[in-house]
Amino acid sequence: MSLIRDDLATAIVAAAAAAQAAGDLPAVGITDAHLERTTASGRGDYASSLALRLARAAGMPPLAIAQQVAARMSPHPAIERVEVAAPGFLNLHISAAWLQSQVDGILERDANFGRVDIGAGKRLQVEFVSANPTGYLTAVAGRAGALGDALAHLLAFAGYRVEREFYINDAGNQLQAFTRSIRARFLQSLGIAEAVPDDGYHGPAIIEIANQIRAVEGDRFAHMAAADAERELGRLGLAIVLRSIKEDAERFGIRFDVWFSEQSLHDRGATLSAIEHIERRGFVAQREGAVWFTSTELGDERDHVLIRSNGAPTYLAADIAYHHDKFVIRGFDRVIDVWGADHHGHVPAMKAGVRALGIEPEQFTVLLHQMVTIKRGTEIVRMSKRAGDYVALRDVIDEVGTDAARYFFLSRSTSAHIDFDLELAARQSDDNPVYYVQYGHARTSSILRRAAELGYESLRGEVGLLSTEEDLALIRKILQFPEVVDLAARSLEPHHLTYYARELASAFSQFYENCRVLTDDRDLSAARLKLVRATRIALRNCLALMGMSAPDRMDRD
Repeated sequence: MSLIRDDLATAIVAAAAAAQAAGDLPAVGITDAHLERTTASGRGDYASSLALRLARAAGMPPLAIAQQVAARMSPHPAIERVEVAAPGFLNLHISAAWLQSQVDGILERDANFGRVDIGAGKRLQVEFVSANPTGYLTAVAGRAGALGDALAHLLAFAGYRVEREFYINDAGNQLQAFTRSIRARFLQSLGIAEAVPDDGYHGPAIIEIANQIRAVEGDRFAHMAAADAERELGRLGLAIVLRSIKEDAERFGIRFDVWFSEQSLHDRGATLSAIEHIERRGFVAQREGAVWFTSTELGDERDHVLIRSNGAPTYLAADIAYHHDKFVIRGFDRVIDVWGADHHGHVPAMKAGVRALGIEPEQFTVLLHQMVTIKRGTEIVRMSKRAGDYVALRDVIDEVGTDAARYFFLSRSTSAHIDFDLELAARQSDDNPVYYVQYGHARTSSILRRAAELGYESLRGEVGLLSTEEDLALIRKILQFPEVVDLAARSLEPHHLTYYARELASAFSQFYENCRVLTDDRDLSAARLKLVRATRIALRNCLALMGMSAPDRMDRD
């Protein structure tokens, strides 16, 4: 669906072009109306700062420019009036009749209300979480999970064909440390003295994994050579951790379409194929017995080793091969990787690697999210009852539930640190934004159930009766939803959904407190029931994009 904001912006640009054609404005380039929603009452619904931005180039006072543009605005069914305000704003006031007319359209679009078509059917992959498979998912992985999954929902709603992927880091030093740690804990469980490596994993999760293996396999790995035992124990341990990760993802409402193994790249020669690909494009050199990626030719600060002198591929080599598989082999039009902020140093090399593959920079995006501090009130929670030295996602879910966890993880922009208060997230009161939003949806359902019991559902409902300030304010807020979807999808910032959901729930609460829905005036009641249903649709669709449930019933404490 087209956005009214875009229609109005087009009308403003057309009016400015008409003023130029008439010789009343200098012929300077105009491509953007610079139109934004207003927040101050009395200044209309939208305000354009076009005149202020043109003033210097045009050599005219902004107020004079705004007057010339306003005089040539063509009639539009949504615009009640155009107002010029100092020092040069164009304020557009939306008519009540147009607002009222939109309610039936919202009801007709139902689950499709809010959809936009940014992606135009292009194939897009979101790869997220992708934690080292060496223990339980952490709370930070929960933030990545909520962010990546919400992005996938959002971008599918915005017209892309989206796939979700988890990259299994089952090769390299971290996995070797993991396997050695399991062997040490396995032998300890049999009363055999064996130290966990200094670079190994010392938390209780490894003890639990070793005990699970011993319960099934007995003591047979104690009688094997260390290298053979580590290989077998690592395979079994990896399977246990992956099963745990998949269980946590499922509990968190995440469905990955693909679980991609890093080791599979090396096993099928994909790593060497990718290196050959960028070598043909002139970005590989042989130095000091190693194979180098000459990424400085692509703007990176330094070159990087791809194949060490001992023949072992580096992490970057595998990552380039992985993205070669994404873009060249599988043919994604766009790829978004969601990484923790601690990976920021790897971003320039990876962007250079993608460019070396022949992929345009705008096709590849790395989203870095900041860390999470888990609190209980004012006290910082430093470790998990399961994981020991970090907070496990499953413990957060156990304490506050999936919906609350997802909302709080999404509540800030990716660049902002999150303080996650477990006490607030579990609280059933209006100061808990999750509860407040979901209760707003439950209240709409309660009203509609009561209306059905009283026989109001059979009435037609004339939307022209929705004339009070509260009626129109609620319609305005509902109609912002497609614009919020558009903004969040283009900026890759799903936190805008959390803000909007809270604002819509607040607008509905104000409407409910000031406007009786079920009254003796059955015509007015029928009209307001349409508005309640429209609110329910917008809340439900917004919650769905965040991967959260929209309950029809909730208890009030």
